[in-house]
Amino acid sequence: MVAVACDRRVVEVTAVAGGDICRAWKVRLDDGSVAFAKTFGGDPSLFDAEAQSLAWLAAAGAPVPAVLGVGSEVLVLRWLESATPSAPAAERLGRELAALHGAGADRFGAPWPGYAGRLRLANGPAPSWAEFFAATRLLPLVRRGADTGALRDPALLERVAERLGALTGPDEPPARLHGDLWSGNLLWSAGHAWLVDPAAYGGHRETDLAMLELFGAPHLDRIVTAYTEVTPLADGWRDRIGLHQLYPLLAHAVMFGGGYGARAEAMARRYA
Repeated sequence: MVAVACDRRVVEVTAVAGGDICRAWKVRLDDGSVAFAKTFGGDPSLFDAEAQSLAWLAAAGAPVPAVLGVGSEVLVLRWLESATPSAPAAERLGRELAALHGAGADRFGAPWPGYAGRLRLANGPAPSWAEFFAATRLLPLVRRGADTGALRDPALLERVAERLGALTGPDEPPARLHGDLWSGNLLWSAGHAWLVDPAAYGGHRETDLAMLELFGAPHLDRIVTAYTEVTPLADGWRDRIGLHQLYPLLAHAVMFGGGYGARAEAMARRYA
């Protein structure tokens, strides 16, 4: 699969630690270069959407790995050696995220499918972020969570979705988002925090920052300070962090169960 996707002969393949849904490999190619490959036998659109996301982020100058090849069951990227997170790299990331978000999008959503892990979501356009967030993120995941039993009080989250227009703060134009920016999707290497595994779309810039907060990114205070030095955040943004975090919490509830549904419902009570 790798050889076909990147049109190179594969010399050596070594399994490496990967994510929750894909298998991951370190691959040496016949020209001496090293690549990272991940494979998945499920939704054939998953890697195409990720490759398009990476290209869209790269067009705005974001620190993303180069795509070497893509197929229905494999994505091949430039290999990046991991390093220890550092404060200077975090500050650089804050400035780069501000520039990425500022590059904007022509709509809320994207022309490729949305994904939360293995969950496929709509990315269809909406006239406002509140309408997009409710229709394509919150309500579909609430329905899935109710069907699987991951949520005990789906009506609570439906009330939040209905009230989004009054909760989201000042109107902002669509920002160019990574879309799944938890700390595990930062790869620290060579003075950068590289953005990996994106599910990019036009959305609200506070969403990326809220997701970094959810699972605790290294040097988060440095990231946010550097970000706001480039582009200040709207008043009240800290009070809205939990609102944006409802989406990843619901996605985790649907995929993994456990206590994520209860966490989502506890968060929703702040806004219902």
